[in-house]
Amino acid sequence: MMQDDGGHKPMMQDDGGHKPMMHDDDELAIGKPGDAARGIRKIEVDMNDAFRFSPATLKFPAGETVRLVIHNSGAVLHEWILGTSEDIEEHAELMRRSPSMEHDEPQQVRVPPGEMRELVWEFDRAGTLMFAGLQPGHFEAGMKGLVEVK
Repeated sequence: MMQDDGGHKPMMQDDGGHKPMMHDDDELAIGKPGDAARGIRKIEVDMNDAFRFSPATLKFPAGETVRLVIHNSGAVLHEWILGTSEDIEEHAELMRRSPSMEHDEPQQVRVPPGEMRELVWEFDRAGTLMFAGLQPGHFEAGMKGLVEVK
């Protein structure tokens, strides 16, 4: 898994005591960081300054591990965060209150303009997730999408 600093840091807490989106067992509601050594499918996602993702919907069979290659074709910093709709809404509110908050979790990447980042994710059970860009104003402008796992 490639991240901005090459490592994993827990999300910093704001004054509201926001908890990280990952649970103590390092697993989201329908997934977890995947094993990059396994034979996996590569999925490319573009994000841009129109505050849109392409594609805006991703579909996977339960149990699949994928390498998500997230491109920023825009001129401003963007991010891709995966979570339940509740997690995304809570995190969006937190970012509105603390826009300079820094955080880094395995289900998200920050991508500078013109660059790309990768993350490997195992979608281990059926359900629906959201992905979103939560830089100030991006989510409100419509920067969000769906992951359907069946």
